[in-house]
Amino acid sequence: MSKERKLLELKDKIEKARLGGGKARIEKQHKRGKLTARERIDLLLDENSFEEMDPFKMHECSDFGMEKKKFLGDGVVTGYGSIDGRLVFVYAFDFTVLGGSLSKAVAEKIVKVQELSAKNGAPLIGINDSGGARVQEGVDALAGYTDIFRNNILYSGVVPQISAVVGPCAGGAVYSPALTDFIFMVKDISYMFLTGPRVVKSVTHEEVTKEELGGATTHATKSGVSHFTYDDEKSLFQGIRELLSYLPQNNTEEPQAVEMGDSVNRVDEDLNYIIPDDPNRAYDMKKVINSILDNGEFMEVQPLYAKNMIVGFGRLNGKSVGIVANQPKSLAGVIDVKASNKAARFVRFCDCFNIPLVTFEDVPGFMPGTDQEFQGIIKHGSKLLYAYAEATVPKITIITRKGYGGAFCVMNSRNLRGDLSLAWPSAEIAVMGPKGASSIIFRHEIEEAENPKEKLQEKIKEYRDKFANPYVAASKGIIDEVIEPKATRYKLIKSLEMLNNKRDDLPPKKHGNIPL
Repeated sequence: MSKERKLLELKDKIEKARLGGGKARIEKQHKRGKLTARERIDLLLDENSFEEMDPFKMHECSDFGMEKKKFLGDGVVTGYGSIDGRLVFVYAFDFTVLGGSLSKAVAEKIVKVQELSAKNGAPLIGINDSGGARVQEGVDALAGYTDIFRNNILYSGVVPQISAVVGPCAGGAVYSPALTDFIFMVKDISYMFLTGPRVVKSVTHEEVTKEELGGATTHATKSGVSHFTYDDEKSLFQGIRELLSYLPQNNTEEPQAVEMGDSVNRVDEDLNYIIPDDPNRAYDMKKVINSILDNGEFMEVQPLYAKNMIVGFGRLNGKSVGIVANQPKSLAGVIDVKASNKAARFVRFCDCFNIPLVTFEDVPGFMPGTDQEFQGIIKHGSKLLYAYAEATVPKITIITRKGYGGAFCVMNSRNLRGDLSLAWPSAEIAVMGPKGASSIIFRHEIEEAENPKEKLQEKIKEYRDKFANPYVAASKGIIDEVIEPKATRYKLIKSLEMLNNKRDDLPPKKHGNIPL
């Protein structure tokens, strides 16, 4: 064969590989309101940066007539490229090829980019749109999934792993995204569930739609499986690019600093007046966060789940920080099972990737009641304790108002290896709230008084005068400094600069046993 014919053959194969399952199936994908694997990669990566790998790999199954159903590249597109000039590895299931089902060949392609991602210390992004395991391949497909899961686990905390779910993701296929750091979903086209509506109906007799069972809104609001939810795919891929801007390439690096043009000395006078005079009135902690971060930019994680706890990424003087905060606007900012899990996992992620933690605290306690106790609030609340104590990154807490009881300890207290605890003058730090404490401490006086109600109010005021300020804790060194609220941004930036070279250790061990 001449060189010209060989080159023409190569070009023909490349063209066939790029068409995936063919033009008809591509059109069908578009009619569903969905993009193809390659269109998704083009949206995600810098222009013309994608380099494809294994475009000619095909499955080797010959059972059930599969030898007649072979496509170049099989059901996944893999390779590498850049986002804002930084190396990333990517794989995207191709639904136009046998429904994007996972074969042995597909798994081998994914495993290859997983391993290259780890070896090169670069983030890995998986784009999921798949019918699940290829039934015709049986145990080969199951083994392939397990190889992917294994690498998800081995490289967890080594490189950032991000999953985009932009189509069906069912059965065992859900576990790879679940093992990654963040899951992105799109309303109306993304689905994740272990068993679909038909199986649910046959086993439990429940009538449920795909959207109700495992749609983007369900996982954003009820299960907490999804971290980010978007209205369309374009917004989703832009969201992934934004998230990566806050993250380092791997666990040996720190996030890149970005010039934000926001003065270190900027103050917000409104912060001095944001805390209501009535201790039972709510205010929006997001306003506090936005006013302090560079240019008011805050990328919230899981904004629709456990709203009483806020987590997300921002910058202070151009450097990435992870934010954890109680939200007085939701359930008064109490900590419940969902909030504990949400915050604990976020804290551990930030610690994995050298992102300092800033905690804004206004917490009246843990959620009481049989429902929370039966769900295991003791165990789940312990996760947040564990995560903060284990974390070795710089950790600063700002107590804006309430810091009561065990919840005070949990929110990165000084004794939990927190580096600095700052408080606003409005901070109240005590074992419990004034009413509950007064009812215990002064019980006999109240019972014996001529007017018990009046006596209770008198004792509540006495208790509040003593503890509804941060100075008792400050006198004991539990609070490092009481600061003017408007100076919070400046104090945080200076504190983080001081902690820039912080080194902290854990006792030698294989790993701890977090209370799962």
